[in-house]
Amino acid sequence: MLERIEASHTTSHGTYGSPRIHADLAASGRLVGRKRVARLMKGAGLRGISRRRYATTTLRDGARPAPDLVDRKFVATAPNVLWVADITYVPTWVGFLYLAVVLDVFSRRVVGWSMSTTLRTELVLAALDMALAVRKPHGVIHHSDQGSQYTSLAFGKRCREMAVRPSMGSVGDAYDNAMAESFFATLECELLGRHRFRTHVEARAAIFQFVEGFYNRRRRHSALGYLSPDEFERRHARTTEVSPGPAKSAGVLAAVKDKPLTGRANRRVLDGRCARRPAHGVGRDEGTGSSGAEQRNSATREEKTPSHHTT
Repeated sequence: MLERIEASHTTSHGTYGSPRIHADLAASGRLVGRKRVARLMKGAGLRGISRRRYATTTLRDGARPAPDLVDRKFVATAPNVLWVADITYVPTWVGFLYLAVVLDVFSRRVVGWSMSTTLRTELVLAALDMALAVRKPHGVIHHSDQGSQYTSLAFGKRCREMAVRPSMGSVGDAYDNAMAESFFATLECELLGRHRFRTHVEARAAIFQFVEGFYNRRRRHSALGYLSPDEFERRHARTTEVSPGPAKSAGVLAAVKDKPLTGRANRRVLDGRCARRPAHGVGRDEGTGSSGAEQRNSATREEKTPSHHTT
């Protein structure tokens, strides 16, 4: 049993703890208790990776943002209904490498990604174009923060051309894009925090291998019943009658609603202190829902809502 546990731990690049290793053993037909797995791992000196907090900065250019169509309800009933997107930085010995990703909320699969040494709009356009080419959606909601790349004219034009519905959260609140923040917490914990890259080429290769070779295909998510994004989508496809034609419209997303911009004119400028919340808030697969975030922030929202505004 210990040999099987060590093999599963090695296959996960040393990132799995007892819950995911237990799921690995169960998938291979080995019936063993989770506490026994934890006891054997402790005796062998094996442990999973815990997440550390880190921060990035989002810059606004004063452009008018899109409405928030998600309202922290990261729920989708099918693929290509709701996507979330964000940008992070990867430190190397020769300077930062910037990474933009697009995730499908239904399966948490990374459907589009792009890397660049600059924070120009082309970075997020390339990630969006990759997602559109791979998934071919119709009417998908694209949710992001209010960074200047997402509020640019070029990005808005591409969304209109491809029938993508842009959505943006409020300024300075990581919970409004919690699922994208959760992915970056996973990336930092399981890859970036464990390696130092000498060049941009090394960083690109490592990120590509993590996203396409491990995260999408094999990494088990507790929120998906300890299935990988690929396996979760395959099981959904087998249990759903799929007919030829365009993908489902974002109208099937029950949690989506249009939010008026009134009452939100006085927006805070994002600085380094509020760029990204501690990992315990958004750095868990189980914590990407909206209920906990709403409870922690409901009092703040009530104080900021004008008395004449009706919710």
